[in-house]
Amino acid sequence: METVVRKYGGTSLAGLDQVRSIARSVAAARRRVAVVLVVSAQGSTTDDLLGTAAALNVRRPTRESDQLLATGECASAALMSMALHEVGVPAVSLTGAQAGVAVVGPHGEGRVAKVTPTRIRSSLDVGEVPVVAGFQGDNPDGDVTTLGRGGSDTTAVALAAALGARRCEIYTDVDGVCSADPRIVPTASLLSEVDVDVMSEMAFAGAKVLHARAVELATAERVEVHVRNSVGDRPGTVVRHGDDPDVLEAFGVLAVAHDSDVTRVLVRSGPGHRDPAVDVLVLLGEHNAPVDLVARSGPFEDEFRMGFTMRRSDLVRLADELRDLVARNGGSVVYDEHVGKVSLIGTGMLSRPGHTARMLSVLADAGIATSWVSTSQLRTSVTIPIDRVHTAVALLHAEFELDRG
Repeated sequence: METVVRKYGGTSLAGLDQVRSIARSVAAARRRVAVVLVVSAQGSTTDDLLGTAAALNVRRPTRESDQLLATGECASAALMSMALHEVGVPAVSLTGAQAGVAVVGPHGEGRVAKVTPTRIRSSLDVGEVPVVAGFQGDNPDGDVTTLGRGGSDTTAVALAAALGARRCEIYTDVDGVCSADPRIVPTASLLSEVDVDVMSEMAFAGAKVLHARAVELATAERVEVHVRNSVGDRPGTVVRHGDDPDVLEAFGVLAVAHDSDVTRVLVRSGPGHRDPAVDVLVLLGEHNAPVDLVARSGPFEDEFRMGFTMRRSDLVRLADELRDLVARNGGSVVYDEHVGKVSLIGTGMLSRPGHTARMLSVLADAGIATSWVSTSQLRTSVTIPIDRVHTAVALLHAEFELDRG
């Protein structure tokens, strides 16, 4: 029998009525396929736990904060297993470690190193539905390590790959992948199919419907991802690999993505001091802190300057180390946390500079100041004031005629 991995997000599990509804859906699906579930923490549980840790002045992920945060997903898994039993479906809840998820990297930003799904296979063999706590695994020391916000998506894709599942279904509170966040642009179009490379750019640029690392993993392991609303039976979006010519979109802009979790960083160092660029990027890499819009001064300039954007949430845990590292090289660091990033997502963007020109023109006409700009074949991104991000998304969505017909 075919195996399908289903992941349910926290908003889909917020109340017991929703949990019971999902249990009934899984019971119906088991007549056709073997189901493995991955669940996030219910509702605002993760935010509540983060708030509790912050009240104890825990600002940076540690072993103990990961121990705390992982309880949210474990509780969801146990409740879902109980709900399945209630509708006559045998089920077993598993922590990430019990499911065989091995993680490496720092607490709060771990990466899946390997999945050994021995216990999941055993449960499937006896007719049970394994319900796995997402967002977590154990590190080489046997300690719980979390995967970062949205990491349950990555858990689901990793399990699908390890089990040889043909597809992974991500259930959320929107109908699928849209041309913009439908909470900001109610007329945003549902994209029935998206190439996995385009989806990777959307996720990295801030589209919250899928975790960026989950899309990277789906690309590497060739897992087909389906994104659907947990309410109703809508078809949603299929994230496919581009070897199918029917899936390739026409050249042009497909979507507008935005990211409010952004800090603009400027590193400076005077003449006679060691170039800190490599050390800075190594530090960020060691802490799994992605950077974007990177630019630096040339070799013949007196002052070294390097600018980039990073997640504001990463800056909280890395600001002191970054400042100390640059200071050792006779330099300084300036942060601007009052910016957001808006991106046009599409194909063939490098060969169409007119799209970037239109983007900048529309924002300028609206009095929205733009600063750093970066263009690749699949994305053009610009930083703007944080309080103008939603307005910019709506304006660009209209400019490129992405509203549904």
